[in-house]
Amino acid sequence: MAVPECAPQGELYRAAPDLCQAAHVPTFQCYQELYHRSLEDPADFWGDIAKEFYWKTHCSGPFLQYNFDLTKGKIYVEYMKGASTNICYNILDRNVEKNKLGEKIAFFWEGNEPGNTMKITYSELLLKVCQFANVLREQGVKKGDRISIYMPMIIELVVAMLACARIGAIHSIVFAGFSADSLCERILDSRCCLLITADGFYRGDKLISLKQIANEALQKCKEKCFPVKRCIVVKHLGREDYTFKEASNQSPPSKRMHLDTQVPWNADVDLWWHELMRDASKECAPEWCDSEDELFILYTSGSTGKPKGVVHTVGGYMIFTAATFKYVFDYHPEDVYWCTADIGWITGHSYLTYGPLANGATSVLFEGLPLYPGVSRLWQIIDKYQVTKFYTAPTVIRLLMKFGEKPVKKYNRQSLKVLGTVGEPINPEAWLWYYNLVGNKKCPIVDTFWQTETGGHVLTPLPAATPMKPGSATFPFFGVVPAILDEFGEELEGEAEGYLVFKQPWPSIMRTVYGNHERFETTYFKKFPGYYVTGDGCKRDKDGYYWITGRIDDMLNVSGHLLSTAEVESALVEHAAVAEAAVVSHPHPVKGECLYCFVTLRDGQEFNASLTEELKKLVRRKIGPIATPDYIQNAPGLPKTRSGKIMRRILRKIAKNDQELGDISTLADPAVITQLFSNRCQTGL
Repeated sequence: MAVPECAPQGELYRAAPDLCQAAHVPTFQCYQELYHRSLEDPADFWGDIAKEFYWKTHCSGPFLQYNFDLTKGKIYVEYMKGASTNICYNILDRNVEKNKLGEKIAFFWEGNEPGNTMKITYSELLLKVCQFANVLREQGVKKGDRISIYMPMIIELVVAMLACARIGAIHSIVFAGFSADSLCERILDSRCCLLITADGFYRGDKLISLKQIANEALQKCKEKCFPVKRCIVVKHLGREDYTFKEASNQSPPSKRMHLDTQVPWNADVDLWWHELMRDASKECAPEWCDSEDELFILYTSGSTGKPKGVVHTVGGYMIFTAATFKYVFDYHPEDVYWCTADIGWITGHSYLTYGPLANGATSVLFEGLPLYPGVSRLWQIIDKYQVTKFYTAPTVIRLLMKFGEKPVKKYNRQSLKVLGTVGEPINPEAWLWYYNLVGNKKCPIVDTFWQTETGGHVLTPLPAATPMKPGSATFPFFGVVPAILDEFGEELEGEAEGYLVFKQPWPSIMRTVYGNHERFETTYFKKFPGYYVTGDGCKRDKDGYYWITGRIDDMLNVSGHLLSTAEVESALVEHAAVAEAAVVSHPHPVKGECLYCFVTLRDGQEFNASLTEELKKLVRRKIGPIATPDYIQNAPGLPKTRSGKIMRRILRKIAKNDQELGDISTLADPAVITQLFSNRCQTGL
């Protein structure tokens, strides 16, 4: 793994010398030495990082045990099994008591409206977490119980998840953009005993009545014979504890309190958060958990249509998210860090909550939208809080590129030192805009590849050490061993393209699918025994750089969020007019990919604009706004093999208006192709 002289696609980008001088990993040679150490002696490498944290008891057996090969028995991974700790204690109590960070700001909260702000110190956060942990205990919650959290981006969301971790309860956070059906499905799958939500919130100008959606979900749970006995509700609309500040060049924020808004209430189930907290004790002893005890469940779409409950455990997840945050963002105590992700996704878990807090970092927690109330909102916030490390999605970058340079240059952004991207591969054009304009040609970009299942970064540059190639995820993080396989499971050496897999575990890799270990084994380990299969394609260039080429299974990556084609198809066929549906990806200038749907109607049904709108609304209701199709095409027939299998490869070609179809000899009815091309939606391609 030598340092390349130039990039095949053009210029090679390197960090400025002043950044390298103070960096944790200052050179590529230093990275190589640490990487080789992490592979040759993982117990020593990860053991040194583990020593930075508090352990009630230490591991007496092997540091790591695992099996990745289904032919040799059950798949399992165990790091430091037998050691006991508490992640909440380590990211709060340890920082307050041992590291003397009690008065340091943990979060600057920036609300939907400019000027709607709060801040909370590590001591204040610890106090609130202890109070709410006691509230949960008073409600009968105990170690191992599952708690569903369905909340906007507010401080109470962090408090709730950390309170669960403090008492050994397992949190299952559901993104607040998901529908009642999606929330219900996740509550039922994990058998959650309690729901935590809020009355509502604003997404830009739009009021989201979150409690109403939660009520619908709870009613659906009740109808399926699983009544949730308690729902704790944060009074977010109308709260009176904001610190309102008038920002420069802005009018005072609108205090859209909606005090007269009726919150749908069920006195037998619902409890107000603020009333429960009023008398709760401010001291709460942590529950000491085994390193391999479950910390949280986070649902991600599955190729079968049923979401998978990805399980992460306490010890390995803690040390890996702490280490990746420190090294990938080159974190230093004076930094102000901002990750724009929602905590409802894995990025918000690992790199807005657990990773930054484990390092004693100060972060920005943002409730709003990039374009509200104007297109300069992100850059205004960066200047306001003097953000030094900024982490966002390529979707956001491409969205803001449309407005040109002026909204960016309105603010100076001189505080920035490192930029990051997450969720999907970034195209070189967006990378260069981000680097040249946003970062003023001085900020390295950490283009991180990882998944809900990996828990943390697995392929990523290190800011000072790694020469960057626009669009490449570059090299593996410490302890991670990637490989590229062909269709037959043979490892490809040198320049190659194929299936991206990993040959051994790292501390934060998922341990199972909740309640369905067989699905875990089948999804990730059956195709290529001995390897963890990512589901992504990858190429490696002559310099050893890795480039993610996109999904190779029945999944879509829309705005950095995985969606299952089967899940969307299942929603479409619930409509009485639809006999059959097939969903494929289509290029999108902002989202990266969008949904292109083919629907076959039942006899006597008419395809028109009204039906198209009904189908879009149905998908939104069943899954959530993120799954709304961009295109729905009338498909009197679908291209199928003689055995009845839909040939999605051909549908992707039709969606893109690509007449080069390749081999269609297995098609049962080739005539259907002409009809599908003639019915294509106008997409600009």
